[in-house]
Amino acid sequence: MRTQSLKRLEDALWRSADTLRANSDLKSSEYSTPVLGLIFLKFADNKYRRSEKAIMTQYAKLKGTRREKPVSEIAIEKCGFYLPDHARYDHLLKLPEEQDIAKAIKKAMEAIEEYKPELKGILPQDEYFRLTRTDKSIPMQLLKNFSDIPEDAAGDMFGQIYEYFLGNFAMAEGQGGGEFFTPRSVVRLMVEIIEPHRGTVFDPACGSGGMFVQSAKFIRRHRHEMANGNGDLFVYGQEKTLETVKLAKMNLAVNGLRGDIRQANTYYEDPFESFGQFDYVLTNPPFNVDDVSLKRVETDKRFNTYGIPRKKTKAKKKDQGNETVPNANYLWINLFATSLKPEGRAALVMANSASDARHSEAEIRKTLIRNNLIYGTLTLP
Repeated sequence: MRTQSLKRLEDALWRSADTLRANSDLKSSEYSTPVLGLIFLKFADNKYRRSEKAIMTQYAKLKGTRREKPVSEIAIEKCGFYLPDHARYDHLLKLPEEQDIAKAIKKAMEAIEEYKPELKGILPQDEYFRLTRTDKSIPMQLLKNFSDIPEDAAGDMFGQIYEYFLGNFAMAEGQGGGEFFTPRSVVRLMVEIIEPHRGTVFDPACGSGGMFVQSAKFIRRHRHEMANGNGDLFVYGQEKTLETVKLAKMNLAVNGLRGDIRQANTYYEDPFESFGQFDYVLTNPPFNVDDVSLKRVETDKRFNTYGIPRKKTKAKKKDQGNETVPNANYLWINLFATSLKPEGRAALVMANSASDARHSEAEIRKTLIRNNLIYGTLTLP
């Protein structure tokens, strides 16, 4: 997205947050859900609009022949979405204000989910009714705020918007939950190093899915270098927070990515049976977590293949069975190493302190190096 367009969008986000702060009963940490729903709708509409001529041309060409298809099927093939008339952004924008705008938005979201089942239960719907408790005009105000997002706007917009909301309205709450967002320049650096041309990409702490979007961008930038001229990625993500899972799924949808995002606590859940499964791992996990149950991870081959981080002093008798790892950084590093296929590659962000951690972590580091698993490290400001 161009700098000027991004600035306009940020202005619209600020106006929307002001509207919600003054006129709704939402907490600042809740602003992102209804806003992101409408921005998703606008992006989907933009994408559909860019393909609409080709869709209708194909429909007319096949009509009356044995190969005739409904418009919805052709639309899904060409742009990944079908938006019936009542789900179009301009239709909602032109509704008279005395009409129930929240209900109209819900019907639009339901229509998108009907033709794109992987979004079932993901798009916000009833949240727009909640906005009208104190001021019935809020849904229309929000629709107007985002009506001029340009048609060529693309990329990891949801990650940027979520980061914007966190940074400006809910930073203390987000940091308390360990939510930090990787600068896009760092993600691009990681992607350019491991070069995910095709195959499977895994992020076990995927947040809003920014790593996946940058992987897709890498393929588009380097398509001419590929032997068959084509790259085909399938992405797998795990994220602990349900709202962020929904965000990542919307992000994948508007960027045309195929994938599977699951809600999971990666320390204790392994929905993709990740051991030895993936071509690439790209991730920025939470740093320095010290309350992970040792008992629950020490027998898990995802974490124990190269050694388990342990406290240097033995637990007292009364605490035995309730011990925690001293720091989960090396649990994550182990997980990334064990999730790869034999020729796989991983890039990860990690706290500087992990590079010279002592005791059990130093032993794990030695084992990783002796097994020739570390290509290099970069210290970033």
